[in-house]
Amino acid sequence: MQELVRVAVDAMGGDNAPASTVKGAVDALNKSQEISVFLVGQEEVIKKELEQYTYPKERLTIVPASEIIEMAEPPVMAIRKKKDSSIVVGMKMVHNGEADAFVSAGSTGAVLVGGQLVVGRVKGVERPPLAPLIPTEKGFSLLIDCGANVDARPSHLVQFARMGSIYMENIMGVKNPRVGIVNIGAEEEKGNALVKETFPLLKECKDINFVGSVEARDIPKGEVDVVVCEAFVGNVILKLYEGVGGTLVKVIKKGMMQTLRGKIGGLLVKPSLKETMKSFDTSERGGAPLLGLRGLVVKTHGSSKSKEITNSILECIAFKKQEISKKIEENLQEEKAE
Repeated sequence: MQELVRVAVDAMGGDNAPASTVKGAVDALNKSQEISVFLVGQEEVIKKELEQYTYPKERLTIVPASEIIEMAEPPVMAIRKKKDSSIVVGMKMVHNGEADAFVSAGSTGAVLVGGQLVVGRVKGVERPPLAPLIPTEKGFSLLIDCGANVDARPSHLVQFARMGSIYMENIMGVKNPRVGIVNIGAEEEKGNALVKETFPLLKECKDINFVGSVEARDIPKGEVDVVVCEAFVGNVILKLYEGVGGTLVKVIKKGMMQTLRGKIGGLLVKPSLKETMKSFDTSERGGAPLLGLRGLVVKTHGSSKSKEITNSILECIAFKKQEISKKIEENLQEEKAE
């Protein structure tokens, strides 16, 4: 019998919790026989939500947690004071080896702080980055970092590149992934102080396929597989991506509905267009893993619906099977030995 991947889910986190988190967990259980789920949160609330679903009960466990960390709370204080919150309890399960992964749509700050203080960093990792997969013309690229380290140093970005390469090779099956640093031009001498300092360090890095600078307009084309930047730039890229995607859909729909010819044409292209737009839907890939921790922590959007929760839970399977945390630690130890 195969060993199940154990995923703790923050049932109380996010704008649409607990409805979206509970449904997402149930859908994940019904889609895959490789996982077991711990729904962490207020027991009676979770039980009430579960009443409407059919699911394999032997693979779902409710783990009581009486407190909820709100979005506006100061993260460090919340993690330290609310020991019985769904975020802290779920992360402790990962730290103690009771769960292989933790998924949350709750407070980003609390998840980032809890990841480092409760789960703990892999030996050698300076700063764990958030790394979502973003859709491109050629498939997907990894954006690293998108929100964890606003004031990163050159050494941090080098580690991001190494961790991102390991993720893309092992999870996405991209052989020798192309790594690019986000810049305002292709020339090496361009960029701010951080980019200028980091560029030569990435060139010297022997275990990554560094291809140079990548401009923002080339990211959707899939020019690189690992998009390296500090969190301020990464978060702007991610939010702009999501905003443009949603706006494009609305504009196309509006244009099609303005004339009879447009309506007829819209009906003809609707199936193909729907499939194409689906490939650019960020929720199709689930949340962003916080790389460089001793266990897996996945942060999904605060506004996540059940589909994104489901996909975030399912992506934990490959991460666990490929032992990404172990591979990151080994890679950093090899670098230290050189």
